[in-house]
Amino acid sequence: MGASESGPRRGARRLADETSIYLRSAAEQPIDWFPWGSDAFELARRTNRPVLLDIGAAWCHWCHVMDEGTYADAEVARLIGQHFVAVKVDRDQNPEVDRRYQRQVGALTGEGGWPLTGFLTPDGEVFLGGTYFPPVDGHGRPGFRRVLKEVARLWKEEPERIRENAKSIQGSLERLRTARSPTTPALGEFVAGVRGQILSSYDPVNGGFGMAPKFPHPTAVSFLLWDAYSHGGSASLDRARDTLLRMADGGMYDQIGGGFHRYSVDEGWHIPHFEKMGIDNAALLSAYVEGAQRFGEPRLREVVRGTLGWVRSVLGDPAGGFGSSQDADNAPGDDGNYFTWSRAELKEVLAGDELKLTSRFFGVGTDGRMPHDPERNVLFRALSLGEAAEGLDLPDGAGPALEKAVAALGVARGQRPTPAVDRAIYADINGRFIGAFARAGTYLGDSAVIADARRAADRLLDGAYRAGTGVAHRLDPSGARGFGLLEDQVAFASGLVELAGATAEPRYIQAATALLELVDREFRGEDGLLRDVAPNLYDGPRVGGVLEPSYPLEDSPHLAANATAILAFLRLDALSHDDRWYQKALALLGPISRRISGAGLFAAGTALAAGLAETSGATVIVEGTGPGARALLDAARTAWHPNLWVFDGRPPPPFTLPDSVPSAGSAPRALLCSGMSCAPPITEPSELASALASTARRAAT
Repeated sequence: MGASESGPRRGARRLADETSIYLRSAAEQPIDWFPWGSDAFELARRTNRPVLLDIGAAWCHWCHVMDEGTYADAEVARLIGQHFVAVKVDRDQNPEVDRRYQRQVGALTGEGGWPLTGFLTPDGEVFLGGTYFPPVDGHGRPGFRRVLKEVARLWKEEPERIRENAKSIQGSLERLRTARSPTTPALGEFVAGVRGQILSSYDPVNGGFGMAPKFPHPTAVSFLLWDAYSHGGSASLDRARDTLLRMADGGMYDQIGGGFHRYSVDEGWHIPHFEKMGIDNAALLSAYVEGAQRFGEPRLREVVRGTLGWVRSVLGDPAGGFGSSQDADNAPGDDGNYFTWSRAELKEVLAGDELKLTSRFFGVGTDGRMPHDPERNVLFRALSLGEAAEGLDLPDGAGPALEKAVAALGVARGQRPTPAVDRAIYADINGRFIGAFARAGTYLGDSAVIADARRAADRLLDGAYRAGTGVAHRLDPSGARGFGLLEDQVAFASGLVELAGATAEPRYIQAATALLELVDREFRGEDGLLRDVAPNLYDGPRVGGVLEPSYPLEDSPHLAANATAILAFLRLDALSHDDRWYQKALALLGPISRRISGAGLFAAGTALAAGLAETSGATVIVEGTGPGARALLDAARTAWHPNLWVFDGRPPPPFTLPDSVPSAGSAPRALLCSGMSCAPPITEPSELASALASTARRAAT
């Protein structure tokens, strides 16, 4: 029996038992796939064949296109079976693998993203690579049949060229890894440089940063809010507000179902790439909570509610926690049909002036038309409600009419085939959601939202956390898997810190402290930076250079793990008044700023952390009962400060308060402390916001 006959059945057996829905979906392909692990590389060494590495994800549109076209092609399958050992990786399940090979392929080609296609030596080093390849020449890209034949020829006939390519890539990566400024800039100088780069990248027409394709940069928005607080002036404040409102009005925000798509393919936020990522929505939810607190805009509060609604209804797990993503597509060959509308489909749901109002308001027939099918429209807010309602007969008013229309469209859309949801429970994504839900629930005064954060935290603490080892990357039906990844520890610890502040429950601050102590002990590398993998804790296959030093310093645009650690240190310092966390934050800021001072937008997380390091944390304790205390508590929770904690009464140990907190009283009052000093009690809710705005900067140490 030939390899082409036996291979697919072997590969199907290997992938069919995987927990990843992305890997299982490839089980029927005519490719003898291996999951990531030592077996594939041992086979490559024994047979002297190169490794074909495919990295993708369940949410990835072009991964589906390559799976459904290229890897389903009989000739492609024959060539792979004859010349290669094929390995398929779910980037969400193995981010440490994805990180290394994105960097290697990027160093060679300047390309990155998903699907990532790499050709590797049996030792796991890239010598050629790219992203999407069609089966035959097309889309301006070489066909995979031709690529496979040429790579197979090179492997046999020009082994020296293979070795030179691999060596050149490793040399480039080493130079990048060790690159740093000859001097460590002062933190103020570093922050000023990043500020200038962020402001220069701002799009004054559409909001946001950079050109198409346009990604949200929520950490840059948080940095601008801090900058306006710290330095005054309207430039940063206006840019933060406009960016939040423009994204909320665009097609990147799902106007019918809530939540954000991954990015916009155009500069005006009209047409998105339709996958919805958990990590994006957690970060954006936190940014919109900040914006709603700072600006008091009803639209921003609506987006907070809408994003919470999508996460809870689509990603929420009945056992606690949140899944990782929703696919862009609902069937092979689809491109956003679930999320878009033709005029005919709108007419099936709406009629008369209600249809006219909705079509005008959501720009039907204008900039949201899909390029591949102009009959289909992404809904975005093209006009104000008053402009859209001009000349229409709407007896109950434009607002109620629009709400009714959106609800009807939501019901109709719910009857369509729904894009698949990846329900894998990952610690990093859940940590981000725990923190975002804790902040959103506190801001809204919604105990159910905080309860969702609590259930997620409890599930991971019970099932994925081990004292002395940390939290595993994923919680499979068979148990916890994937220990030793930095992103999981810092994201989950950060979420626990936020939840501790929202609930005043000791177990959360204790668990967060233990995790951050583990990070400080196990993940240190050169210059005191934090490695993405801890060799003493990692339980995955140790192949392909996975334990080589790698330092996540730049946002991507997701907040970098090192910046996440600093922010968690600073938030824990403000919550616990334990100065060692502040000192650890300062110690980490120096070496990071040496390496990424020119990174602009992608240094926003570190610049925000540097800003918070010079900003005194604020604590508000509301005492008393009755309507007066409730009004003070509501005012404190809806006010904005870059590093604020609000308590309903005095929290129990191990929470600590500044020594100068006045003795307990019974009448309703708010005690505002900045750093270790406290102001006289406040009894009027209207005074809290202005008092917070004038809190002092932290004294330099």
